[in-house]
Amino acid sequence: MTALSMNAEAMTGSFTDAPVQAAHGFRAVLRALSQPGEIVTLSGATPPAPMSPAAGVVALVLLDGTTPVHLAGAHDCPALRDWITFQTGAPLVAAEAAMFAIGTWQALTPVTRFAIGTPEYPDRAATLIVESDHLTAEGTTLRGPGIDGSAQLSLPETGAFRANRALFPLGFDTLFCCGDQLAGLPRSTIVEGR
Repeated sequence: MTALSMNAEAMTGSFTDAPVQAAHGFRAVLRALSQPGEIVTLSGATPPAPMSPAAGVVALVLLDGTTPVHLAGAHDCPALRDWITFQTGAPLVAAEAAMFAIGTWQALTPVTRFAIGTPEYPDRAATLIVESDHLTAEGTTLRGPGIDGSAQLSLPETGAFRANRALFPLGFDTLFCCGDQLAGLPRSTIVEGR
């Protein structure tokens, strides 16, 4: 794809102070994954719709030319394809080949099609970047590493995350985005009923 055939919007919406904003964004992603249920705020990216600013920051700090990404549902649109390609260089692939996948929970299901790693290489699992309509510290109870006692998070369902935890140390990791907010749910987290 040439720059002339690419949508002009693809060339905008990135960090204005890349070293500082990328460092802050990466630290926020690490915090969200190391403290499941905690909601952090991200800023600095304005990707095309329907991608949220938080998901845009996640894409800018985690994707590069070696990280295949899958765009699901409405996120698989020309504007986002161009933006991801121009801003990160990440190759766009089918769900089964993705290291990262971006979309709503409905568009990403069934999640069993995403990589869960292997016993030799559990790190070769997918990370799902789930775009949510709301994100609150209430609802489903979470326990496990990085959580002092318990935490709560509004999850789209519990069954898939319980099944994912049963695969540990294999399984996918999840980042939930809503507007400029982000929360993490690593595969090590125990998901309990409401």
